[in-house]
Amino acid sequence: MKRVSLVNRVSALSMIAVLAALIVASSVQASSIQVSNIQTSSTQTSSVQNSLTNAASNGSNTPAVSTKPTIPNYERVPGVAGKLSSVGSDTLANLMTFWSQEFKSLYPQVGFQIQASGSSTAPPALIEGTATIGPMSRALKPSEIRDFINVHGYPPTVLKVAMDAIAIFVDRRNPLQGMTLENVDAIFSQTLYCGAEKQISRWSQLGVDESGYRSPIRLYGRNSVSGTYGLFKVTALCDGDFKNTVNEQPGSASVVLSVASGTGAIGYAAYGYKTAGVRALALGETLDSLIPLSIDTVRDETYPFARFLYLVVNKKPGEPLPTLEREFIRYILSQQGQNQVVRDGYFPIREDVLLRQRRLLGK
Repeated sequence: MKRVSLVNRVSALSMIAVLAALIVASSVQASSIQVSNIQTSSTQTSSVQNSLTNAASNGSNTPAVSTKPTIPNYERVPGVAGKLSSVGSDTLANLMTFWSQEFKSLYPQVGFQIQASGSSTAPPALIEGTATIGPMSRALKPSEIRDFINVHGYPPTVLKVAMDAIAIFVDRRNPLQGMTLENVDAIFSQTLYCGAEKQISRWSQLGVDESGYRSPIRLYGRNSVSGTYGLFKVTALCDGDFKNTVNEQPGSASVVLSVASGTGAIGYAAYGYKTAGVRALALGETLDSLIPLSIDTVRDETYPFARFLYLVVNKKPGEPLPTLEREFIRYILSQQGQNQVVRDGYFPIREDVLLRQRRLLGK
């Protein structure tokens, strides 16, 4: 089965999800679905182009007009109070806490309730109205969008708020520096859909034969309600099945702790939970093309398991979000909010992506 990158697979799933949303919505209320088109002011574009053209034709040393977007700072507004309920991703648990703490410092009359049980718990909570925000570490499935439309008559609004990567962790003493994507599948999968000829169960098969690494490889991963589990299954195992020897953990922190606590273990988890006791392996199609996990390789999406992190909200087409929800998301999509992303060990989204998300709030 041909492997595709995690971000490309997420994009494909998102496209399928949108098509599913449009088909179902047409049977409910075709006019209720809003198609958001982000337009650039033709006047501004023309002005920039004219400035650049004039500078070039005059042969002057006038600096070129900068077109790089900038991330706005958040400014406090009056009238923000109430309670926000968040149900969803464990990967985003710490980040939601950081965001909520700083937001409360700006608005002391705002309260938060955060439940981090896994990405799969977010859509039902939003459908039932028991949550106002649904953090997710994966894109919505077509079936989740269909269920939302069946109740509300329109699809949910999905916002990209940070970037992350699913890391392959080993303990810090392990001499292994990296592995191929086929190796990853051969270690964690029993089906070998990604092309490996045989399963890998011992470190010696990866060239590691030091004391402490001569026992079978101990495997750790996430449980099935986790968005990390679902994405890893699709992208790293080519939608194959996990070995029954993978020890499923309720959170990424548990995976990292398990790998760090002894020798001979390997696990996949959100990179934001990395500690000093583990290392993230470089990955690639071949051993000669290994890509390390870094802010650059995640933001340019060259690291194989790079991914976006999302917030999902219930926003009626053509109507603004309630003030509290709108301002919390505006804060997240600001310089201050993205600083918290870095603080938690994740990666801020690119400036152009961030500005597109802010525009969605006004649609």
